[in-house]
Amino acid sequence: MVSAGLVKLNASSSQWIGQQSFNQRPGSSLRSAPRRVALPIRAGAYTEELVQTAKSIASPGRGILAIDESNATCGKRLASIGLDNTESNRQAYRQLLLTTPGLGEYISGAILFEETLYQSTTDGKKFVDCLREEKIVPGIKVDKGLVPLPGSNNESWCQGLDGLASRSAEYYKQGARFAKWRTVVSIPCGPSALAVKEAAWGLARYAAISQDNGLVPIVEPEILLDGDHSIERTLEVAEHVWSEVFYYLAQNNVIFEGILLKPSMVTPGAEHKEKASPETIAKYTLKMLRRRVPPAVPGIMFLSGGQSEVEATLNLNAMNQSPNPWHVSFSYARALQNSVLKTWKGLPENVEAAQKALLVRAKANSLAQLGKYTGEGENEEAKKGMFVKDYKY
Repeated sequence: MVSAGLVKLNASSSQWIGQQSFNQRPGSSLRSAPRRVALPIRAGAYTEELVQTAKSIASPGRGILAIDESNATCGKRLASIGLDNTESNRQAYRQLLLTTPGLGEYISGAILFEETLYQSTTDGKKFVDCLREEKIVPGIKVDKGLVPLPGSNNESWCQGLDGLASRSAEYYKQGARFAKWRTVVSIPCGPSALAVKEAAWGLARYAAISQDNGLVPIVEPEILLDGDHSIERTLEVAEHVWSEVFYYLAQNNVIFEGILLKPSMVTPGAEHKEKASPETIAKYTLKMLRRRVPPAVPGIMFLSGGQSEVEATLNLNAMNQSPNPWHVSFSYARALQNSVLKTWKGLPENVEAAQKALLVRAKANSLAQLGKYTGEGENEEAKKGMFVKDYKY
């Protein structure tokens, strides 16, 4: 009799059904060992919630505010306006951002650092509750940073898988509903096959663990701006990296409808002699996405990657001049905060003005997500980059 069977459900990973021989030719012996073909079906308890959370974040005219800088990097932000890197100063700045009235009109999610997830305002109100009142989904940075990758060409890999499941479960209890894991790929360093595979596999494992614990994973293999390479070279590397990422996401049974992506825009290297226009950047970036990203993915939330506020907004706007199969939006840190910091200056009397500056930038990027941004009325400050080489945190 032809062998057929079922294996048990593993609720923490996948369900395997319908194992049966498909390799028997007419007249072949039924006693020969059958080839078992298994069809994986994700059977997580959070599946419906993950899909709904991703759709909520990828809603028209809205994007993500990334304020998940480590304490050390937040200290650099504060130092730029003459403030010491203390918990109270970090709390004051993040309170300014997260209590901005009307922010939810333009922002659908906020990525927090662990310290911020557990913090409250000076009046005792939890930051996650401030976000919920604005219908902004709280998120959490879960990786443990970059370290040298042995055997590579002076490249890095991202730590943090150890203990991620238990940490993610605690973050969910605290109110987080999505997660972020950032790893990087360097074009001047190769990139080596080892570094690309490590980045892709790490992102896939993180994504699977996050979904098992109710968190929508943001998948972010940042291709650094370093180098004098052409935009064509960036496209080549980006296509290779994203093909590896989606291969391993599938291998780990990740639900594509319950993830978000945070790619770099396809641009020339920062030291390249020719600067690309927003239209060119949009052309190459969309070419990469259409070749590599399944339409099942609900949202593409671009990082700003060292661009000025206006550059990041113009490039996003150019990508939304024609229909896309995904919600093409933003997940910006410095491209939303540069003007805010310089307006605030650490002074209580400047909080309201700084919050208005945040709304100006958030509205500009909301218009860009809708393809309606013109750039009119932007001041010179918004056209400047923030911290040179500071995008490597």
